[in-house]
Amino acid sequence: MWDGIDTGLRDLQKEMLGALTAPETAKADVFAAALNPGARLSAAECFAIYRRSYILRLRRCLEAQFPASRHALGDALFVDFADAYLETCPSASYTLNVLGEGFPQWLQDNRPDADAPEPWFDFMVDLAAYECTLYRLFDAPGHEGGPWPGAATSDRELALQPCLALAAHRFPVAWYYHEVKAGRQPDYPAPQDTWSVILRRDFLTHTFPVTGFHHRFLTLVGRTGDVEAAITALAIEAGMPRDAVAASWRGDVRNAWLEAGFFVRK
Repeated sequence: MWDGIDTGLRDLQKEMLGALTAPETAKADVFAAALNPGARLSAAECFAIYRRSYILRLRRCLEAQFPASRHALGDALFVDFADAYLETCPSASYTLNVLGEGFPQWLQDNRPDADAPEPWFDFMVDLAAYECTLYRLFDAPGHEGGPWPGAATSDRELALQPCLALAAHRFPVAWYYHEVKAGRQPDYPAPQDTWSVILRRDFLTHTFPVTGFHHRFLTLVGRTGDVEAAITALAIEAGMPRDAVAASWRGDVRNAWLEAGFFVRK
């Protein structure tokens, strides 16, 4: 990659990248010696303007990826968290689409209430995780253009579609997210275990609430790759007759889930 490129230029580029992502390591004399100054500003001062613009651009990307988290935290606190995240986890990809993928885990690892965890921050972690999943599925490989199974498709031909995620949260974060997107001002919700299926079909992302029982069934389908095997495993786990689980699948949810796009043909 660096064949034919002067070593001094390569070192300068590394220094500049380090100065962008960790300004405390920047060496003013490097810029003074290697970069041209502006009409009224030194080279280091010109670079400082570029760096502020760079960080602002990354922060705006996070704001676009986590609009509900920004609403819940408020602008000032969100900026504090975003800037600290960007300093700890600088962009390392050619695309900014993956910039925020580590943000939920970073929030969990750097919680300000680590000594005495509070429910409001559990909510923030779950909300960021939900938004991260939505953003990831928006560009993930999907089934657009392919044939979808119908009611006559046999169970042995069904598999979970590729652009689908199963989510479990401690708060109704999907509700909160959609309230924010609708322009309303929701309060922090009370703790409530929720399960959902998040998927993209025909280039639109959807969230479907499900029960914990159905979430476990779909998890088993994904793990085994086989609907019949998942029915058997769930019946054993739940201590229920297999026929009862199979009847619930076929009578309560199968057609609705096929129509929604949960499954594709193997």
